[in-house]
Amino acid sequence: MDSRFKACIEEGKLVKGAVQNDLIAKELSAADLDLKSAQVSLRGDNPKWATVQAYYSMFHVAKALVLSKGYREKSHYCLSIALKALFVDESILEAKHFEHFRDCMNLRQDADYGLIYSDKSAEEVVRWAGEFLSEAKKILK
Repeated sequence: MDSRFKACIEEGKLVKGAVQNDLIAKELSAADLDLKSAQVSLRGDNPKWATVQAYYSMFHVAKALVLSKGYREKSHYCLSIALKALFVDESILEAKHFEHFRDCMNLRQDADYGLIYSDKSAEEVVRWAGEFLSEAKKILK
């Protein structure tokens, strides 16, 4: 077991529980809505919000995946650790999706807290969010 994953469990930032299919469906629905909002923001020449919304789409996708393994997150960081441990390390999800999620997390922080963003990075993260959602739907069928 990855030491960071274990630490997240010990710190109570990842909690093991029952798989709740209704909650997984709700997270995927939220991811879809946030992706659509990101696409609208991108077309509306609002790269900051497109970046933030694309991240939250990816966040909800990651939550749905981790929930499908019976874990609830209480930290964005531990969510990323769980995604890697439960899906990438187990060869269920390509590493690029984890890397895109991690990179998008950083880009969202830059956009929100540093007001640093660009049209190019917004286009990229919106594309990543769509790919991640599509891949998660295949995994969760």
